[in-house]
Amino acid sequence: MRILRLFRLFRIARVVYLYGLDRMILDNEKVFGVWGRIAWSLQKLLFWRDLSAPRGQRLRQALEALGPIFVKFGQMLSTRRDLVPVDLADELALLQDQVPPFASALAISALEAAYGKPVDQVFLAFNPEPVASASVAQVHFATLPDGREVAVKILRPGIRQIIDHDMALLEIAAIWLEKLWADARRLKPQEVVAEFDKYLHDELDLMREAANCSQLRRNFADSPLLLVPEVYWDWCTQNVMVMERMHGLPISQTAALRDAGVDIPQLARAGVEIFFTQVFRDGFFHADMHPGNIFVATDGTTQGRYIALDFGIVGTLTDTDKNYLAQNFLAFFQRDYKRVAEAHVESGWAPKTTRIDEFESAIRAVCEPIFDRPLKDISFGRVLLRLFQTSRRFNVEIQPQLVLLQKTLLNIEGLGRQLDPELDLWKTAKPFLERWMSEQVGWRGLRNQLKREMPAWASLLPALPRLVHHALSTDRHSEVHVELADLRSRLKKTRWLLAIITLLLGSTVITLAALVMHLA
Repeated sequence: MRILRLFRLFRIARVVYLYGLDRMILDNEKVFGVWGRIAWSLQKLLFWRDLSAPRGQRLRQALEALGPIFVKFGQMLSTRRDLVPVDLADELALLQDQVPPFASALAISALEAAYGKPVDQVFLAFNPEPVASASVAQVHFATLPDGREVAVKILRPGIRQIIDHDMALLEIAAIWLEKLWADARRLKPQEVVAEFDKYLHDELDLMREAANCSQLRRNFADSPLLLVPEVYWDWCTQNVMVMERMHGLPISQTAALRDAGVDIPQLARAGVEIFFTQVFRDGFFHADMHPGNIFVATDGTTQGRYIALDFGIVGTLTDTDKNYLAQNFLAFFQRDYKRVAEAHVESGWAPKTTRIDEFESAIRAVCEPIFDRPLKDISFGRVLLRLFQTSRRFNVEIQPQLVLLQKTLLNIEGLGRQLDPELDLWKTAKPFLERWMSEQVGWRGLRNQLKREMPAWASLLPALPRLVHHALSTDRHSEVHVELADLRSRLKKTRWLLAIITLLLGSTVITLAALVMHLA
């Protein structure tokens, strides 16, 4: 095992050298003490390396050379625009997780290990040829014994060991990066790696993904906008997920969708509506809505509906998070920058000691130029990003769920405007924001709060007379007298202690004065 890890470390070092990633660090800060000066001197001996390509391109190519896990790490880094420089984030966003499928025999072996019996005893039919393949799992089509068509998602054999090895190396790299590069402390590499580790291990549990799928399906059970496959729990394990097979066209095939009679501008508006419904109604959203995970139904009564796939990454929002977002969006489009600053502090994202006027001024400087463009051209995702970047200067710790939301919003915006360049996101989203705010304040908000608290009150009210009687009958005066007596005792001890300290200090001063006079 150690030999394999050493071999992997050697390969990583070779890729780092080949693409000049060491130079990227040294170009930012040339001196890290003695070892830094030695490293910088050695750079002059490596003059034959071709490092003419931009640093972002070299970083992307290096991650692609290192394999799927590092590609996924780069994809995650591209979403952390609050930490990563813009040129690197833009280049990392181009990473494509195109992984060759593993052998059909391995897929069948994994299924037989999961079910404890041959595949032909589990499924009426199983297609050994995969229809989709990614770094963590691949998908096959099959038929259940009762004739239902399903999609079977199978984890790659040995993927856990591969991930554990690569994550151990990433953790070591993060530690050394913080030690050697002063600017890396601001980027928090250890925290980023820990976040990525959690993200990857969540994807390794297909029961968790199945639960996410089931929750989203329940949220949109009666929706005319979104279709979510049904999960067949009797066939699901930690390594295998079986769900309803969905029929449709990839959303990226715009021409084919138009030929099938789908209203493309309406499709774009529906995508934005689905997103804001997930966020402000449910507080539970699909966080990986790139074109590869979205299909569109083209047949029968479901024509024009979105089909969601791949539920490994979802985001959740509390009422506090939703309130933060709604207030920020509404205040931003009203150009009320003071309200934006106050919302940060009230939500707890900014320290209570933050000066509102300074924060307001910083937000105004960043956001005001945006309004020189038509409202339909304003990017919600970019607005959030700018707010995050400005907030970090004021020691605001941006929560992971909000960063995930910002990444998802950028995906939705890009997809919506790809479908319809004239899409006005503000016009589509404003009703959701206003409706949600009206449900939180005023009489509607009071009514909803009473409905939520009613079950707790139902159990409390019968006991209320007894609790009141107990409170009134308790002899609070005697308790106060006991506390006062204890306080007097402590004060008395404190006086004696102060007297002793004063006496000692006085004696010391007199002794020192006498000594000085004697020496004089």
